Amino acid sequence: MDENDRQVGSDEIGELVVRGANVMQGYWKDPEETARTFRTGRTEGEVLLYTGDLFKKDKAGFLYFVARKDDLIKTKSQRVSPKEIENALCEIDGVAEAAVIGIPDETVGRSIKAIVIPENGSHLGQYDIFDFCRKNLEPFMVPKFIEFRSSLPKLSNGKIDKKRLIEESG
Repeated sequence: MDENDRQVGSDEIGELVVRGANVMQGYWKDPEETARTFRTGRTEGEVLLYTGDLFKKDKAGFLYFVARKDDLIKTKSQRVSPKEIENALCEIDGVAEAAVIGIPDETVGRSIKAIVIPENGSHLGQYDIFDFCRKNLEPFMVPKFIEFRSSLPKLSNGKIDKKRLIEESG
């Protein structure tokens, strides 16, 4: 569904909405989160779960994950998926891992910052990263800032701790 609760067409990005008898009725003792995430369906007793996951549907109806709704970076009037930029960065020879965050920018809303972990022995520089991004990404997706590190902070589940990266960049 789009932001106006209309079903999106093929090759459009929309939020995944789940319905059915197996959808829970809400969050335990959290009415605010329940109100934000769940909505009443068209039929009596039907509950719709707005997952917060953004997907793109192809012409055959197959769904492709794009990003978490709350992970998107709004920059230059565009919504950018950090995952898409991270995937592109990891295609560069010499990049072991990458994370992308949005940082406050008075002009464009949020600027894109890439944190890159080079492979051992790699001689990558900022120019190499910028050059690759300019050639392989839409102009509004090219990071404004690139930072090299030896590692990324991780959560206990092994995922990159983006909140910590944002705090450290603030």
